[in-house]
Amino acid sequence: EIMLQQTQVTTVVPYWERWRRALPDVATLAAATEETVLKLWEGLGYYRRVRHLQTAARVIVESHGGRFPGSFEEILALPGVGRYTAGAISSIAFDQPIPILDGNVIRVLCRIGAISGDPKDRLVNERLWSEAARWVKSAAATGRPLSCSHINQALMELGAVVCTPRTPACERCPLANGCQARAAGQTDGYPQIRERVRATPREFAVAVIVRGGSVWLRHRAANEVNGGLWEFPNVEVETEQADAEGLLRTRFGSSLLGRLEPLGVVRHSITRYRILQRAYVADWRGGRRPVPGGGEWWPGEKLLERPMSSAHRRIAGLLGGNGSAWSGAT
Repeated sequence: EIMLQQTQVTTVVPYWERWRRALPDVATLAAATEETVLKLWEGLGYYRRVRHLQTAARVIVESHGGRFPGSFEEILALPGVGRYTAGAISSIAFDQPIPILDGNVIRVLCRIGAISGDPKDRLVNERLWSEAARWVKSAAATGRPLSCSHINQALMELGAVVCTPRTPACERCPLANGCQARAAGQTDGYPQIRERVRATPREFAVAVIVRGGSVWLRHRAANEVNGGLWEFPNVEVETEQADAEGLLRTRFGSSLLGRLEPLGVVRHSITRYRILQRAYVADWRGGRRPVPGGGEWWPGEKLLERPMSSAHRRIAGLLGGNGSAWSGAT
C-alpha cells in the first residue's frame, strides 16, 4: 500500500517482488541500513514514503512485538500512514468495515450519485467518505466472508478498468442502471475536478566531477527532497540567459575545474515541476582538496551501487557512452 501511493500497480510489482526477496519481514526492514532501503526503493520516487516505512517497521518491532497492529486506529498512528492507507489495510487485510477513498473510488461514487463539486473541497470530500463508508458497512451487513475486503477492492477495480476517466465502458458496468451521471448523459462531467496548475519549468546544471577513476558525490540531507540519496553536484539555473558552464565554474572553482565537456540532458517531472538537468563532465584539478558543498569521492565502476534519484541515475548511465569520463586529472 505504501508503494502504491501515487504510483501505478504495473510500476510497483517488480519493486515489490525485489523488496520481498531482500526484506522478507518487518524485523528485517527495521534492522536494514538506510542505504539498503533507499537502494531497493530507487526509482519509485517520493522517497519520504520509504523513510516513513522503515520508521513504522521499527515502531512495530519496538511497540507491537514485531506483529502488525490489527486495528484502524493503531495502523493510522504508524508513521507515513494516512486515512486511505489505514482504511485499505484494515479492510483488505483484516476485513474490517473501514472505507477507502482513492481516485478510482472517487470517480465511481461521483458518477453513481452525480455528486457535484471538487472532491478536494472539504465538504465534498467528507460526503464521499460517508458514501464509501455506507458501501463497506452494507457489505459487512451481509455477513459474507471477506465482504469488506471484496467491496473496497471491487470499487477500486471498477474505477480502474470500467469507470475510467475518459470514455467509461458503461455497457459493461454492473452499476449502470443506478448511475445518475449515466442517466443524465453526463459521465464526462464527473468528478468535477478543478483544472490543474500549469507545470513550472526548472533547469539545473550538473557537474560530474572526476578525478582519476573516481567521481564526486554528495549526500542529500534527510529533510530535503530526495533526502538520503546521493547525487552529482549541481546548481539551479535561474534564467534562460544564464551561462550554465559559468555557474558551475563559479560554484565549484574556476581554477579547480578543468575541461567542462557536455555529457547530456535529462528531463523529468516532480509534482508540478518540469525539470531539465544539463550535465557536464568536469576534470578536478584540486588534488585531494574536497569539492565545495560537501560529499566524497566514489569509485566510478561502483557508481550505481549508491542510491540515487532517477534523474541522477540516468546521468550516471550517460557516462557509459563517454569513454573519456574516467581519464580525468589526478
